[in-house]
Amino acid sequence: MKLVFATGNRGKLQEAAEILGEGFALVTPADMGLEEDIPETGKTLAANSLLKAKYISDHLGADCFADDTGLEVEILGGAPGLHTARYAGDAKDPKANIAKLLTEMARKEREASLARAYGLRTVHATRCARFVTVATLILDGEIHTFTGEMTGKIGIVPTGKGGFGYDPVFIPDWIPAEEPGAPQETPDADRLVPNRGRLTCAQISEEAKNRISHRGKALRAMAEFLHSIL
Repeated sequence: MKLVFATGNRGKLQEAAEILGEGFALVTPADMGLEEDIPETGKTLAANSLLKAKYISDHLGADCFADDTGLEVEILGGAPGLHTARYAGDAKDPKANIAKLLTEMARKEREASLARAYGLRTVHATRCARFVTVATLILDGEIHTFTGEMTGKIGIVPTGKGGFGYDPVFIPDWIPAEEPGAPQETPDADRLVPNRGRLTCAQISEEAKNRISHRGKALRAMAEFLHSIL
């Protein structure tokens, strides 16, 4: 089955292809001649995901899917959220996004520390964060929605050379028990163990990341649906 994936990111395209498995040929809008930026004016991840999928469906008349992902960092009050991809500007530069994220977190930490030094009561916000993905599939004109979440923490400095986006600073709470560097502990029902080595998503294998990631969970749910009807 041919599906148009609303992305220009080849890393995301490869990740999605690996998750969906055999029987699916994924192409980008640019591969189909649609190269303009797709509007993302929704107020929620679900709204943006639907907007992108409908744009492709309306302009190309093809079966397609889109996703929208937000990184929510506790100390930043849930930011960057909807602005995750463009946090440092419309160029969507991953290094610039990470630099701004770490700068903003350091600023918030200094502000909180200064407030406590003056005897002011302030919430001890942590570096806890989560990724949330909402995927929208339009198949034969019908709309289907799938979601996924990955919890973790934001590292102090970027670490690792794999992955893409914020992977070098995102430390997932759990990793597959079979992954190199995983602690020798009894895994849970999903064969996951606590990430005691504080490995980032850029330090683990693509297979491991797909198993635990927000996008992986959303796309696996979509894959299960597709395989159930084909």
